[in-house]
Amino acid sequence: MTGFEHRRHIPPSELARPRELVVICAPMRSNVNLSRIARVAACCGLERMICTGTAKLERRIARDGADKIRLEIHRTLTPVLSKLRDDGYRLVGLEQTTNSRNLHHYAFARRTALVIGNERSGLTDDILAKLDDVVEIPMWGLPYSYNVATATTMALYEYCRQFPEG
Repeated sequence: MTGFEHRRHIPPSELARPRELVVICAPMRSNVNLSRIARVAACCGLERMICTGTAKLERRIARDGADKIRLEIHRTLTPVLSKLRDDGYRLVGLEQTTNSRNLHHYAFARRTALVIGNERSGLTDDILAKLDDVVEIPMWGLPYSYNVATATTMALYEYCRQFPEG
C-alpha cells in the first residue's frame, strides 16, 4: 500500500475573486482545438472567451466548458482588442516572434487578454501591432511549435500559477 487513494471529481477550488483573464481566439481551423481551449479555460475558472470565424464548441470535447464559458463571436478582432485595452486589459499574444518573451519569465498582469492565433498562420501582423506583449513557450525538440490548444493550456496554467486565488 502506497498511502495514496484514488479520488475522482474533486470539487473545484473556490476563487477569492473572479479571474480577470479573457482568452481571445483568431479564426481557428479546428473546432476541436477551440473546444479543448474552452475546456481548459473553464478548468482555470475563466468566464469568457472571445472568438472570430465560425467558432463552435463541440460538447463531447469541451465538456462542462461548453456550459461554463461564455463564448462571444465577433467578425474581426481589431475593435475587440481596442475595447479591451480601453477597459484596462493588457493585450498579450501567444506567438513566436523576434521580440517574444519567454513564458517562464513573464509576469502577467492580473487583467490580461491572452490572444491566440490560428493553428497554421499564427497571429497576423495587424493583430501583433495591437499587442502590448508577446510570449512564447521554449522548445526543446521538433516540431517547431506546440499545438495551439496545448500551448494555450500552458499559458493559462502559468497565469493561474501566478494568480492562484483568482
